[in-house]
Amino acid sequence: MATDQFRGDEGAPVTVVEYGDFECPYCRAAAPILRGLVEGSGGLVRLVWQEFPLFEVHPHALAAALAAEAARAQGRFWAMHDELFAHQDALDDASLRRYAHTAGVDPDSAAGPAAQEYAGVVDRDYRSGVEAGVRGTPTLFIDGELYTGRIALNDLRTATGLDRQG
Repeated sequence: MATDQFRGDEGAPVTVVEYGDFECPYCRAAAPILRGLVEGSGGLVRLVWQEFPLFEVHPHALAAALAAEAARAQGRFWAMHDELFAHQDALDDASLRRYAHTAGVDPDSAAGPAAQEYAGVVDRDYRSGVEAGVRGTPTLFIDGELYTGRIALNDLRTATGLDRQG
């Protein structure tokens, strides 16, 4: 969607969409791999994050998703993304405000009642994931196709066609 921010070049020929949850340890482990994929692609891959908080198993996932969307609205999504994963063990409102400040985001927008403004964005992402068949996180789609391989740099380079470049 037009409101999605991405990591990488806007005109990249390959798009990886990640449905993720900031309280998911597997998403945290995938984050540096996906960043490395984009940064090592020479502009050929971009990464789009979609919120998929598994709120039934991760009690702070929804609040973290709202904080990330508050950051997105302020043009600081990836800074907040990185803060949330760096401090995944503490995602209460007071902590979310601290991470927002560190990420250059208005702390009051990132937690509590003010963050509810972003519930519609989180809901839109979540529903699109459900419609696409997402059942857990992280779930990746490469150019619209479900990726079922390992989230390992070499495997992703193969899946995105980077191993055939140059």
